Amino acid sequence: MIADTFFDSNTWALARNLTVFFVVVFWLATAFWVVKDARRRIDDPWLVAMAAVLGLVPPFVGPIVYLFLRPPDSIEERHDRELDNRALEERLAESDLRCPVCRAQVESSFLVCPVCTTRLKQACGSCNSPLEPIWQACPFCAAPVPPAAAVGELLQPLRVRRTS
Repeated sequence: MIADTFFDSNTWALARNLTVFFVVVFWLATAFWVVKDARRRIDDPWLVAMAAVLGLVPPFVGPIVYLFLRPPDSIEERHDRELDNRALEERLAESDLRCPVCRAQVESSFLVCPVCTTRLKQACGSCNSPLEPIWQACPFCAAPVPPAAAVGELLQPLRVRRTS
């Protein structure tokens, strides 16, 4: 029979051995990829070793399971994101206050902008301390704050009388 002679031939043995060889090489390559990727994404050496075992033991299924369980970003990406967040927090902490009309730098205690004379805050009737628009009482002298003027009136430039 032809089928019996084909499976007993050298051609069949060579094809079988090459197929097994390429399957084993592919299996080891996927396990190597799992180890390399785990080193980039995981800090703990014990977890990297467990990922390596997972990449080897269930052939071809382990790397797929690892793909579902691996951290979404690398250690370097996490470090970069933390640095970006820290820089953003520092920038926000600087409290760079600016006038809403001319964008000049102002301090939180200013009642008017020194550049364009736009009224920034209302002054307390008792102690003349600057008040935030939402405050109901002055935190410095405990005097009640009258209802705030219209926002449009707050942002109007003061009429400064010039003497010659």
